[in-house]
Amino acid sequence: MKRNHLSLAIGLTLSLVALQATAQDAAETEEAASQATAATLDTIEVTARRRTESIDEVPVAVSAFGEDALRDLQATNIDGLQGAVPNMNIVQGRGSSNSVNVFIRGIGQPDALQTFDPGVGMYVDDVYYSRINGALFSLFDVSQVEVLRGPQGTLYGKNSTGGAVKITTRNPFDDQGGAVELTAGNFGRLEGRGYVSHQFSDQLAMSLAAAEITRDGYVTDPATGRDYNDEDTSAARFKMAFRSGEGFTGTLSLDHTHQDNALTLGQPVAPLYAVNLAGGINILRLPTAGEYDFRTRTSFGPDRGQKMTHKGASLNLQWQLGEQWLAKSITAWRKLDTASFIDIDASEFELGDVFVGVDQRQVSQELQLQYDNGSNVQAIFGLYYMDENVPSHQEAYADDFLRFGALPISFLRTIDDDLSNESIAGFAHVDWGFAPTWTLAAGLRYTEDKKDYFRTTSTFSNVLGNANPALAFTISDSWNALTPSLALRKEFSDNMMGYVSANRGYKAGGFNGRANAATEISAFEPEYVWTYEAGLKMRSDDGRLSGRIAAFSSQYKDFQARVSEITNPSAPIPNFAFPVLNAAELAIDGIEFEGMARLGEGTLLSTQVGWMNARYQEFNDPRVDLNPALANLHDNVPFSPEVTARVALQHGFELSGGSLLTVGADVSYRGETWLSVDNAPGLRQGAYTLAGLYGSWDSSDGRWQLRAGVRNLTDEVYKTDGQEFSSIGGIQTAYYGMPRNYYASLRYNF
Repeated sequence: MKRNHLSLAIGLTLSLVALQATAQDAAETEEAASQATAATLDTIEVTARRRTESIDEVPVAVSAFGEDALRDLQATNIDGLQGAVPNMNIVQGRGSSNSVNVFIRGIGQPDALQTFDPGVGMYVDDVYYSRINGALFSLFDVSQVEVLRGPQGTLYGKNSTGGAVKITTRNPFDDQGGAVELTAGNFGRLEGRGYVSHQFSDQLAMSLAAAEITRDGYVTDPATGRDYNDEDTSAARFKMAFRSGEGFTGTLSLDHTHQDNALTLGQPVAPLYAVNLAGGINILRLPTAGEYDFRTRTSFGPDRGQKMTHKGASLNLQWQLGEQWLAKSITAWRKLDTASFIDIDASEFELGDVFVGVDQRQVSQELQLQYDNGSNVQAIFGLYYMDENVPSHQEAYADDFLRFGALPISFLRTIDDDLSNESIAGFAHVDWGFAPTWTLAAGLRYTEDKKDYFRTTSTFSNVLGNANPALAFTISDSWNALTPSLALRKEFSDNMMGYVSANRGYKAGGFNGRANAATEISAFEPEYVWTYEAGLKMRSDDGRLSGRIAAFSSQYKDFQARVSEITNPSAPIPNFAFPVLNAAELAIDGIEFEGMARLGEGTLLSTQVGWMNARYQEFNDPRVDLNPALANLHDNVPFSPEVTARVALQHGFELSGGSLLTVGADVSYRGETWLSVDNAPGLRQGAYTLAGLYGSWDSSDGRWQLRAGVRNLTDEVYKTDGQEFSSIGGIQTAYYGMPRNYYASLRYNF
């Protein structure tokens, strides 16, 4: 099998070289829609290295999508990128309507608990978002999304061991005028989006963007008929941009998002049971046989939903200091409030029902000094500071988990905790063109993190008694890391570039945020990675075709993994725990290919292919040492399918009168995927294929657009994520992608 994949990689590389030699190369996916009838494609620009560069010249594996390309992907939220980026998994978070789980090259962090840091950095207008809660962004005023694959430890800092996702919103000076758009679809989908911008003078411009999004749920509780997994979101962003003739520019941005949704329900995929203190266990429910029909019971009433308010402000200032120096300041404040009920067991029983309320505040400041001699040297120097405070209140309801004979035992656990996180960093990155076709890039970042954590838990039971508090503790720790990067780039011609690179990534340590006993109080160490990469980027002389290929090898040390265990299996009353272990030495190798071909005027073919070989070289799990029956518990690395692939075809027809009709289709494939660190059979998703169709009509003056589309054309039933809390009543819950859904939208540009 490995030999076949190696042959594939060599074949793809040779094909690219052959295409280059015959001037028949591929073109960028991201430019497709805006040039539906063009014969060539423009070069797309990215800011992957904190300055503007051509995507074909930057020695980084990066995918980029403009506004039109996002519309062709039929992506309304950031998880709409699923399938469009090689070796990337991006889905709605498990049991939460406001969080996003992002894995790039097999690395991420699906647990929204505040004591865990994400493995993929999320940025909006260069502002880092430290929580996966509140990161399921609605793409209502986005000009470009960039996905950087592989560790970005030098320029983007900690918590980017897998990569980074950069969202850039519209600039009032660049996007004059406005647009309104109305959308309707099945499942009661109704959306209204609008954008307006006005330049008052050469020095001042303002914009306002807003969206109102509603959709009924697609999961039904058969006992009550109520629908869940819905959406009710309001979002707005105001920007004021200003500049002077002396080389000074600035942008003030204010944003606000509010959600008021019902529960997000999955399906139990393993037997649920209660522990009988008189002896044995009582099976409460067996998994439903057959294909999931989007019918799920819940123990919560209709007034228990998921609310979120996410708002912030940022100020981006730039000063041109002469011809060669540029100074930049990025100041940001963010506030996230959530009040979410989560039915973790997805049943009518109270086994793992929880309430989580988070009140996060984040302040950050970044200073940059950029240098460009106009020839062969570019450099960036910077300082970064972030202060974060995350208090939360949690409640866990488990009235159906314990019994004594026929007597039910009520159980309520309340948790109040507070995490303080301070991070400082200094970094430098230099590009040096030391020969006409050779460039050496080197960077180094020093990061220091300090975390303080307070937690108190209380328990209340009609039989076991009350303990208030049952546990209270404070723990602190600090870590520091150096994350260098090195890249060598060679220009073989005006249209072909190759590079090799080495990058180190770092994810900060933390604490067990689910410690309910003194024996569970613990800290875990940082996670580190070295990634070695080689890439080739090419474009034809005629601009009709382009392609990019990258091969990488990543070595992870002290990989952070959350597990579920019973710490006292022989005791009459079980104690369930969920520690984070520095469990693994992890190796991931892979190949990624992106290409696009202009097949005649108006026809565009794009392809993305990813292959990964992810395996644990070591996994230190005490449970496996104690129980040989668990020897295969970690045979597979979660969220690391061997193959991901997508093919998209689009054609534009110019109609009489000058209007334009565009039709497009795409097919994506994802190989077998495990959805939990513990390889629970029910949390395995076999290989599956998804298809989509869309069509649009644009008026000759460009003012009106009518668009219609369908996603999940074949109505595939597939799992996207999973909860694994098997030490509590056998909980294993799978979450599913949306069934077939269709829509139509009308847009007016002014």
